[in-house]
Amino acid sequence: MAFLSDTLSRVKPSPTIAVTTKAQELKAAGRDVIGLGAGEPDFDTPQNIREAAKRAIDAGKTRYTAVDGIPELKKAICVKFEKENGLKYAPNQISVGTGGKQILYNALMATCNPGDEVIIPAPYWVSYPDMVLLAGGTPVPVVAGIETEFKLTPAQLEAAITPKTKWFIFNSPSNPTGAGYTRAELRALCDVLLRHPQVWIMSDDMYEHLVFDDFEFTTPAQIEPALYDRTLTCNGVSKSYAMTGWRIGYAGGPVHLIKAMGTIQSQSTSNPSSVSQYAALEALTGPQDFLAPNRKLFEGRRDLVVSMLNEARGITCPKPEGAFYVYPDISGCIGKTSAAGTKITNDEVFATALLEETGVAVVFGAAFGLSPNFRVSYATANEVLREACTRIQNFCATLT
Repeated sequence: MAFLSDTLSRVKPSPTIAVTTKAQELKAAGRDVIGLGAGEPDFDTPQNIREAAKRAIDAGKTRYTAVDGIPELKKAICVKFEKENGLKYAPNQISVGTGGKQILYNALMATCNPGDEVIIPAPYWVSYPDMVLLAGGTPVPVVAGIETEFKLTPAQLEAAITPKTKWFIFNSPSNPTGAGYTRAELRALCDVLLRHPQVWIMSDDMYEHLVFDDFEFTTPAQIEPALYDRTLTCNGVSKSYAMTGWRIGYAGGPVHLIKAMGTIQSQSTSNPSSVSQYAALEALTGPQDFLAPNRKLFEGRRDLVVSMLNEARGITCPKPEGAFYVYPDISGCIGKTSAAGTKITNDEVFATALLEETGVAVVFGAAFGLSPNFRVSYATANEVLREACTRIQNFCATLT
């Protein structure tokens, strides 16, 4: 009799974590490695947030809290949703979890039955399909390629919906592409969803504050109030506030869904870290003046990486609207051979050869559901990005 559960066979380890781990191992072994796999800002958590955490510790706020968030934080999240997104939620419509990932996982676990379908635009964040599978549902990837700027069209969404569709997962700006949907593009998707009242919307807004140029961020329930009662609007402090390790995510949604998510959480992790919750409270209610300079810095990094990658032979790199990723197409590299003799048959082989021959770690596109591509996280210093892109250019130049 097998010891491990059948559930484990339905999922795979996170490829992004695997790439980061591999890069760290090579560095530890003395290799000159530039890791562009991790999706986290290179900034320190702002000082006021760190100080708030220290105060919470000194005040003895280190005990169990309410399962899905302290009242003060829930109230602050309600204020944030109304001020920034025009969405009115009461505290009993708010769930706080151990990172944005747990929020999404709780929602899927609380709602998915065998046979339920979840539409996921591809390229997608690597965890979406596996979380659906863990919850017993069926992921339905729908490819939105470079020809549509990695954005799902209304016709594609319409065609993917069946009587079994339970959720549509929406992520803008996107991980891994950085693609952001304009108000008009989101409006068109909402029009489709209005025609299918059985479909719920899970909007992952984690990169809300990381948008560039004159792009305007919007979220589905904001665009179409008629979808409010079947939308879970998800967010967190990880990316915008440089708090990835603090593990605080949150969501607003219908009371019955939020209550069900709380039930799942009560039997898994229970409450998120008490200290992290007080840090998140300060993040949402304290000074926000660092967001604009950080955004401008990321915008400059984006422009640098896009420019340099488009100079690499065989690579086409679209210019994204937000987040801190680019998702270049390497169609022009497939079928060629590297200087070390590796035949580039797909994007995973490309990424492996790039790491082994140049020391640049990226995540291959197949992990995100669209090939031949790779993802670069440009959440690192300009000089590091410049060196990494130069190595990629040189690697591509030697392909024959």
